[in-house]
Amino acid sequence: MHATQILAVGTAVPKHRIEQKDVRAFAGALFQNNFRNVERLLPIFENTQITGRNLGQPLDWYGQPHTFPDANALYAEIALEISIAAAKSAIAAANLTPQAIGMVLFVSSTGIVTPSLDGALIQALGMSLNTLRLPIWGLGCAGGVSGLARAAQLAQTIDAPVLLVATELCSLTFQHNDRSKANLIATSLFSDGAAAVVVQSQPTAQNRVTLLGQHSTLFPESDAIMGWDVVEGGLKVRIAKSIPALVLREMQPLIQSACDSWGIAPSDLHHYVAHPGGAKVLGAYADSLDLPPATFRHAHAVLGQYGNMSSPTVLFVLERYLADVPPTGDLGLMFALGPGFSAELILFRW
Repeated sequence: MHATQILAVGTAVPKHRIEQKDVRAFAGALFQNNFRNVERLLPIFENTQITGRNLGQPLDWYGQPHTFPDANALYAEIALEISIAAAKSAIAAANLTPQAIGMVLFVSSTGIVTPSLDGALIQALGMSLNTLRLPIWGLGCAGGVSGLARAAQLAQTIDAPVLLVATELCSLTFQHNDRSKANLIATSLFSDGAAAVVVQSQPTAQNRVTLLGQHSTLFPESDAIMGWDVVEGGLKVRIAKSIPALVLREMQPLIQSACDSWGIAPSDLHHYVAHPGGAKVLGAYADSLDLPPATFRHAHAVLGQYGNMSSPTVLFVLERYLADVPPTGDLGLMFALGPGFSAELILFRW
């Protein structure tokens, strides 16, 4: 990857703000007949360190079963709405007009729409009808980093800025009839949001993030760790409790491998922007890399305020990090884990 600059980041969330204590009470009532002592499990809601989340629907909506077509129709409507808001914010912050964007990448894994939503987004923003577009589906939590890496690479091929939009409505995949522990954990963690990033291949200003390289890894025979099972009601979450242990085991050699490919040492990295898969995962990042927990304070803050929104979450962290940490000219690492099981990493300078 040749050097590509981030011009701006924008974010948006749905209008329904739900406090974590209310989700805890909702889950306790819903799952009370499915576990011998559900109160013993409910502390997971506090252990997430999440105080509140934004969801696509009011909390009582999730108390009733819904068909996949009904939930997916809501996905199409709300995903477009918050995608427009995030994209407008990023384009305005980049001091561009929508007509200046040459390509749109749309990342999502929580709904299915054909024609893909990037086409509707282009028209809603008033972009050229000749704008290039690429929808990317199925990357889950890794989609924000992977999408940004692809946007940076594709920006090298066109003489125009590229817009990445990552949008998820995780809550709309909630399976009312799935009373498994995995679904209870997902209920404590996942949420909805959208993020947009504008990148450009020709450096235009100082004090902007420069993307320098990317690294992708698949862990063999790890499909069971995270993903969707397609059931009659739609997309049923698959998530293993072994993710923090996997991070502890694999993160250090993974980063060493990425640094070797970039010709640097891990000690050269001074900035860290991580996808907050959960509080335990963030703790495992710090432990495995021998870093102080405060290294991931921006990821903790986003997790606490918004929950895990899947692909856009790391871009929320990026937005907060850039607003809070002055540029030093040092190298940094942006990374996320997702279905596959997979890891996506970007080397940047800030």
